[in-house]
Amino acid sequence: MSISTWLGNADHLAWLLLALHVVMGAVAVAFISARRRPATAIAWMLTIIFIPYIGLVAFLLVGFNRLPKARRDKQRHVNDLIVERTEGLGQLSHRDDWPRGLSTLATLNTNLGALPMVGGNGVELLPDYHGSIAAMAAEIDTARRYVHVEFYILVHDTATQPFFDALERACRRGVTVRVLSDHLAALMNPGRKETLARLASMGAEYHAMLPLRPWQGHWQRIDLRNHRKLLVVDGRTGFTGSQNLVHESYNKKKNIARGLRWHELMMRLEGPAVRELDAVFVTDWFSETDVLLELDTSPVVLDPAPHLVDAQVVPSGPSFENDNNLKLFVAMIHQATERVSITSPYFVPEDSVLLAIITAAGRGLDVELFVSEIGDQAMVYHAQRSYYEALLRAGVRIYLYKAPEVLHSKHFSIDSDVAVVGSSNMDVRSFSLNMEVSVLIHSAPFVAGLREVEDGYRANSRELELADWVKRPVWEKFWDSAARLTSNLQ
Repeated sequence: MSISTWLGNADHLAWLLLALHVVMGAVAVAFISARRRPATAIAWMLTIIFIPYIGLVAFLLVGFNRLPKARRDKQRHVNDLIVERTEGLGQLSHRDDWPRGLSTLATLNTNLGALPMVGGNGVELLPDYHGSIAAMAAEIDTARRYVHVEFYILVHDTATQPFFDALERACRRGVTVRVLSDHLAALMNPGRKETLARLASMGAEYHAMLPLRPWQGHWQRIDLRNHRKLLVVDGRTGFTGSQNLVHESYNKKKNIARGLRWHELMMRLEGPAVRELDAVFVTDWFSETDVLLELDTSPVVLDPAPHLVDAQVVPSGPSFENDNNLKLFVAMIHQATERVSITSPYFVPEDSVLLAIITAAGRGLDVELFVSEIGDQAMVYHAQRSYYEALLRAGVRIYLYKAPEVLHSKHFSIDSDVAVVGSSNMDVRSFSLNMEVSVLIHSAPFVAGLREVEDGYRANSRELELADWVKRPVWEKFWDSAARLTSNLQ
């Protein structure tokens, strides 16, 4: 009997498809469960078993949460250089003033991301959207050697015009300007061609991060993205935080129609920690260009000025073998003794984070969460809402930032003197899929400044009450729960 005749028999074809289904399920159990969280592995296995062929294609497209080996090797290479060239730098800090537990946090971060905690840093919070752009432009105007720009979204528009003008002036002065932005984000946001044309005309060197060009050998899971936001000028001044370089409406018609405007928090840094921020840029530049820029390893002297703080840059993402920011956040929550304050526009916590937060509230700590009243991403918005009831029952106070502004700031503090500010959300995507950068800071005045920022959030928020929340319509509860299930497909 020929193969075509055998397959032409409906019973034979059915048995073949069943056999393939069983084999597919067995392979899924053996392969998918390796190095994945149990909830994630189960979600993918159920998807492949119950939607076999579509599920398999989906897994092949978005089921791998690490970058290709070549890129991870580059990360390890730069990490080795950093460890070698920063030996002893971690001693340049005010360790005697550290609260209990901070030393172990700093050690954890160094082991994960190679960068030590160093003292002698000046820090300034920049909560004003246009003010932060103006501050970055002013700093670029002081550049004499180089300007390093790395933003998830980088668009030349009316809001960012001062920034691009400053870059052009720097190029005319002979300053080297290097620019990175995420490839997929550029494709998904208006103004890409105009932005690239402006950078080319001024003479800036531009490269797309994590490009999706399979015909050139550039391919990885499509939603593994570089979500970092940073600027470094001459290795002496740096900026990082939550803000993309784009108009606060993102120039999208639907946002403009709804009157949506993004509220951000950036931070200006001076001192040795800027070298660490620059090391993150150097690593990403190396990953995209195969050109390894020189790392600043000149001697550092600890400035004893009381207003200067200890800081540590914490890079994370799929180029690392560990979920660096997840481990830091969980450790911080468990070490808190008085207060935990979290601001995250996308709050879809991994199980260990959720348990740590609920446990902190159960230990009698003041725990508060600032999120937006509305969402710009439907699935994340509904998944996020599914956690509110458990948090409220545990005693967490939740503040909903009022529409039409979208609270996009990303920061997290414990007690009165330890904080993290950066690009990382408190969600699975930031923990596992996005390349992020955060800065751990020890400083009571700095955290007091964050409290003032949070007071501003609170004044423009309504506190969510459990009694009201449980009365929301059944269909809302259904969509919230359904969206939560999809968050495990990572």
